[in-house]
Amino acid sequence: MPTILLPIGDAAETLDTFYPLFRLPEDGFEVVVAGPEARLYHTVLHEIPPGADLKWDITQERPGYHLQATAAFADLRAEDFAGMFLTGGRAPEYLRYNEALLAITRHIVGAGKPVACVCHGIEILAAAGCLRGRRATTVAKCVLDIEQVGGLYVDEPVVIDGNLVTARTWHDNTALLRAFIQMLKQP
Repeated sequence: MPTILLPIGDAAETLDTFYPLFRLPEDGFEVVVAGPEARLYHTVLHEIPPGADLKWDITQERPGYHLQATAAFADLRAEDFAGMFLTGGRAPEYLRYNEALLAITRHIVGAGKPVACVCHGIEILAAAGCLRGRRATTVAKCVLDIEQVGGLYVDEPVVIDGNLVTARTWHDNTALLRAFIQMLKQP
């Protein structure tokens, strides 16, 4: 069974994380949840509250479910994975400094294996140096992460560029997973 890496950390966005966790096995893929350490992590829910008396300019964050990482990044071998799914939330803000994760990311992208990325997950691709000359999308507040490393931001629900498929937010999960699974199934 082909294995997909799903890196997480505290404050990974709940819908960005759990949708691929459950969706990918439906098509025959094993998902390995990994973090800086093999431990229990806290996910969060991000949304701009509808109809709030006081308008929010950014997403409000609330606690989500917990998720166990069964492996630490440093203990993984990039060649063991058929692809990677980079989730959003605030976790990528600090995961982008994890050298083991960046090395795995560079290897998987460089090997031409499918990589899906949603929302703030783009910060990991940017830090790994995988966006130069590539088209990608992300949540509006991360556009600079694409542009500062020489990538081209495209404001569309899903953008495919070679082995990368990116989406803006969890609202685009269905189209993102459809494209990612199609890439994974190509010979």
